[in-house]
Amino acid sequence: MKKLICTLALAAVLVSCKTAQNNTPTINDVNVAIDLVNVNDDKVMVTITPPTFTTETVTFHIPKTVPGTYSEDNYGRFIEAVKAYDAKGNLLTITKKDENSWIIADAKKISKITYLVNDSFDVEVSGGMGGKDVFSPAGTNIAAGENFMINTHGFVGYFEGKSELPYKVTVTHPAALWGATSLTDTDASADKDVFMTSRYAELVDHPIMYSKPDYTTFKVDDMDILISVYSPNGTYKAADITPAMETMMRAQKKFLGPVNATKKYSVLLYLSDMKKADAKGFGALEHTTSTTVVMPEMMPKAALLEQLKDVVSHEFFHIVTPLTVHSNEIQYFDFNNPKMSEHLWMYEGVTEYFANLFQVNQGLISEEDFYNRMVDKIDQSKRFDEKMPFTTMSKNILDKQYKDSYYNVYLKGALIAMCVDIQMRESSNGEKGILDLMHALSAEYGTKKAFNDDELFAKITSLSYPAIGEFLKTYVSGETPIPYDQYFAKMGVTQAKVKKAGNPFLKDQTTPYITVDQSTKEIKILPEIELNAFMKTLGIKNNDIIVSVNDTNYNLDNIYDLIMLSMGWKEGDPITMKIKRNGKEQVIKGKITLPMDEVEGYHATDNSKAKLKEGWLKG
Repeated sequence: MKKLICTLALAAVLVSCKTAQNNTPTINDVNVAIDLVNVNDDKVMVTITPPTFTTETVTFHIPKTVPGTYSEDNYGRFIEAVKAYDAKGNLLTITKKDENSWIIADAKKISKITYLVNDSFDVEVSGGMGGKDVFSPAGTNIAAGENFMINTHGFVGYFEGKSELPYKVTVTHPAALWGATSLTDTDASADKDVFMTSRYAELVDHPIMYSKPDYTTFKVDDMDILISVYSPNGTYKAADITPAMETMMRAQKKFLGPVNATKKYSVLLYLSDMKKADAKGFGALEHTTSTTVVMPEMMPKAALLEQLKDVVSHEFFHIVTPLTVHSNEIQYFDFNNPKMSEHLWMYEGVTEYFANLFQVNQGLISEEDFYNRMVDKIDQSKRFDEKMPFTTMSKNILDKQYKDSYYNVYLKGALIAMCVDIQMRESSNGEKGILDLMHALSAEYGTKKAFNDDELFAKITSLSYPAIGEFLKTYVSGETPIPYDQYFAKMGVTQAKVKKAGNPFLKDQTTPYITVDQSTKEIKILPEIELNAFMKTLGIKNNDIIVSVNDTNYNLDNIYDLIMLSMGWKEGDPITMKIKRNGKEQVIKGKITLPMDEVEGYHATDNSKAKLKEGWLKG
């Protein structure tokens, strides 16, 4: 004991001597404090205690773009009043370099920097901040005492050359609010959370949503799942969506097999109140162990669950690519001078394909539903330039010439993946498909090892078949449009007219059966349109005015609500409508008959290919 005391005393002397020589100890991490309690004018104060600098100046960055968005969103435009202080509280000189960067003088003296954060959700509605909306799931919300959507890249920045240092983030928040995240809170108090990450990119990869606790948890195999919901008007609870999410995620895990090593996955669902200034960009953004989702709160439950099934499953499958299999551009992502990869066809396309394939594979949708989904993607993808090399578009997706083609990654990207899957099934006599390829790529690379962009096609060919290499060269990096019918035929599937349930108010999901009288705001059936089965069954006629549906009044102000509601209607559901015909109101009661649209589709017609088709869709 005495020896230990003497050793500690000697160490204290040595430290004291060193401190006296260097004035301040070396700091090798970044400490961040986010204050969610003292919110003023809808702004949050962030304080950063930086690492030790040895240069005369240092540049502080807020990201221009983040992984998964493929757009320049300039999060620095939401930051104001950036100040830097020395240890005595004196202000240091700061020069704004650009929209997302600040140069701080006397870097060796910096003790802390502070700044205020505005949220992006309000701006989406008002159209300010340069008139360029941030995709809501990548955005931020500040509603004091109610909700904070903290996509961390919108609140926390990094110092140039120091982004690989550990980050410690302390969030002080109202005790009534709870932070949903896949990060581990190391502080047990009710009003403070402390999170540790190994580097800035890991922090950005972990969003946090603060709101009054409304969450569920369950396990899928060895994975812990968290579902957290913020519903401003209390329309939905986490328990309302959990059964469907659990069914879906169990099916995903069964489909996916051993490729995923994630032990915790969080779904952070923000439901937007469309009746006031709120988020308007609906969808989701992937992260390694979570996804942020934004949907309209007004959606009927059936429609919401259907959307969540498609959207959340897509984000979950991103754990395969790019979160496991990815290029150097992803592994060493530059948040302010990003270099994009050539392989969006894989990152988004394969992911979107899996989000559809697993549903037919696990019996959540029928073969016909799957074919219809692929046909919709074919039809929509043909609106884009079919000869544009997908690798060129992907590499240059931030450029003005190509950015409008981004949506095609969910269309043609998924179709590319489908054709690779089909070709692999044919080449292996039904034994192997694209999921096997992704398993092989995951084993070859994994989360820590990235590939070189220009080497991926050769690697894929070596892990699969020569025909796959030829396909990628011809149809992905080449200018040749994909002959989809030829690939469907390989599985014994041919084109045919099919019937598809439609919307009571929209023919082919696009052409309206209804219009609005701008002078009275009344919704009425178009005078000359051919009535559909829904209208004929109920006895609705041309020029009828829709007053209410199931005791809810509708007009121009909430016609969007009516359309959204109708998306969730099921065949045979009871319905009560009040209409006005020739100036007189009357009530119509009956059951819903959904109109059937005749569209181009596909059917399995060649029984000699049944084994291949079974391997493709059920293998």
